[in-house]
Amino acid sequence: MQTAEAETILELRGVGKRYGARWVVRDLHMRVRQGEVYAFLGRNGAGKTTTLRMILGLARRSAGEIRLFGRRMEEWGAEAFRRIGSTVETPGFYGNLTARENLLYNLLMIGIADRRRIDEVLELTGLRHAADRPVREFSLGMRQRLGIARALLHEPQLLILDEPTNGLDPTGIREVRELIRDLAAFRRISVLLSSHILAEVEQVADRVGIIHEGRLVEEVSMRELRDRGRSCVVIATSDPQAAVRLLEERMGIRRYTVLPNGTLHVFEQVDRPDEFARVLVGNGLALLHLSVQRESLEDHFLRATGGAAGPDDAAAAGPQERRSA
Repeated sequence: MQTAEAETILELRGVGKRYGARWVVRDLHMRVRQGEVYAFLGRNGAGKTTTLRMILGLARRSAGEIRLFGRRMEEWGAEAFRRIGSTVETPGFYGNLTARENLLYNLLMIGIADRRRIDEVLELTGLRHAADRPVREFSLGMRQRLGIARALLHEPQLLILDEPTNGLDPTGIREVRELIRDLAAFRRISVLLSSHILAEVEQVADRVGIIHEGRLVEEVSMRELRDRGRSCVVIATSDPQAAVRLLEERMGIRRYTVLPNGTLHVFEQVDRPDEFARVLVGNGLALLHLSVQRESLEDHFLRATGGAAGPDDAAAAGPQERRSA
């Protein structure tokens, strides 16, 4: 876990990006500290990738200042990018070449003579056993890890990952998650990752920044979120729509979320689980699950960004908070 005194590796001060008259990122302030995993959260189109591209020099910012390792980006010039590794969007490789051959190509491109570094990053990312297999035979999770291996070749202090678990199966997600944790905990590499898979972020991040419509609406540690998290009643029934109607009519419930699988999270009257059960069962519904739990990161994210999820966010962002009139 990070302390307030940890060195700031990356800082954005009032950063903005405009296309014509439209600001896609506005007045963004954020800090990433040494050895922490900072999750940059937002819905599709919120400005996550644009921000990462500005940090990497792939997009010119329209306002503000970016500081890397305590100095303005302009003072570093190309030298800054010798201390940063990144994978933005899906990493590309030559499928007919082996993992080792792909990394050798990149090693020569960046001017590193010591080929032992290839085995080091393959070992670090758990790919040593597959070093001499053609990349076309790799699973998507293995390709993602190979992308991280490539980003680590020059021993960066800051690793920037754009949606590193996007499209992966549960095994691939776990592999990438464990790798990110290890890089921060044992290598003291700072990791800035963007994601909209919030349940996964909750397991790996030290701090989160939430961007909504181009603005950073919150920056907070996961420890603080857990400490101050609201309690909620978690309910699964045979008929979620009927359950919502009953709770609104019989108990006056107005603040709740509905997950894609129909599970309800209710954020009021949490001290009355017996009454929830009485109302639901007494009106003919089968009660499959009822418990009192802490608010999840998905719930917090949706509250911070206004509650209403768009069609592309429903599955990834999880529950939608509703406030009935």
